[in-house]
Amino acid sequence: QVQLVESGGGLVQAGGSLRLSCVASGNIFSRDRMGWYRQAPGKQRELVAYITSRFTTNYADSVKGRFTISRDNAKNTVYLQMNGLKLEDTAVYYCNARRPAVTVEQGEMDYWGGGTLVTVSS
Repeated sequence: QVQLVESGGGLVQAGGSLRLSCVASGNIFSRDRMGWYRQAPGKQRELVAYITSRFTTNYADSVKGRFTISRDNAKNTVYLQMNGLKLEDTAVYYCNARRPAVTVEQGEMDYWGGGTLVTVSS
């Protein structure tokens, strides 16, 4: 089973930047799709960005052009560089690992970190 630990959250003014990090356990990190989700108060958890095992990336429309996801398989780490932060980016950010299915019966497996809080002030 994968264990994920996020870091890098904090308080930042609108227009500022933060870099989140997520360190994953295990020896098959490179096979997993890694992503960042966020959950604001009173809102459902939403996908922010993901990066596949082949380094293909995908971003939510709300962050496209401002956020960049990357991974370093040698360090078992995924990053989220957040630039031009807005008030609406305030949320708890969660690291996600999605392990590919070996069989249909097994299916994909999702693993979650405990979250790191990002607060954007005016």
